[in-house]
Amino acid sequence: MQATHVLEVTRRERTGSRYAARERAAGKLPAVLYGQGKDPVALSLQAKEALKFFGSGEKVFSIELKGEGKSQTVMLKDLQFGYLGDNVVHVDLVRVDLDQEVEAQVPLDLVGDAKGLKKAGAFLNQPVTSIAVKCTVANLPDEIRVDISELDVDHPLHASDLTMPSGVELVDDPETVVATILTREEGEDVEGTEAEGIAGADATPERVGEKKDENEDKDD
Repeated sequence: MQATHVLEVTRRERTGSRYAARERAAGKLPAVLYGQGKDPVALSLQAKEALKFFGSGEKVFSIELKGEGKSQTVMLKDLQFGYLGDNVVHVDLVRVDLDQEVEAQVPLDLVGDAKGLKKAGAFLNQPVTSIAVKCTVANLPDEIRVDISELDVDHPLHASDLTMPSGVELVDDPETVVATILTREEGEDVEGTEAEGIAGADATPERVGEKKDENEDKDD
């Protein structure tokens, strides 16, 4: 994990759909902070800054909240998307300790030129863009780089083939296919011609980054 960034946060005095919409119109991103036996706190983030961090795969941040003393470490627990699924409308954050063990989805970054793509009619298919891992907050990676240079037709790359960073344990099924080279004939039922990767309770490990419908927003 890289050095944590500081998220600029302010408390929200008013909650509900109407006020959340006003926050977003003002360039803010509504959020709720949970964890460590404390009451949930309604927050506002600077949308542009926060989305930049989230988009790069960062999940662990420092925040300073007035009335709670020193800065504290928080982890991105969930992103809530709008009904079109293309914009983040709400964020859940959870208080964590750096030595706390968590479960999270980590993006996969495919690097290298697969040798199988040199064959006529071949294209890259990436069935999943992230995998579930378990580790301490301090060891949580922003991404896992996957070298696909040797990837060839009929030799898919599985989750078990990935090199996990030190202190990080694979949670997903080891047989999960993370990348494969298909030919036009094999890929007739695959949408598109090339699938490429795109880039989140107290003691219970959390899965991070799953989309949730806007109508399920607990606060807004």
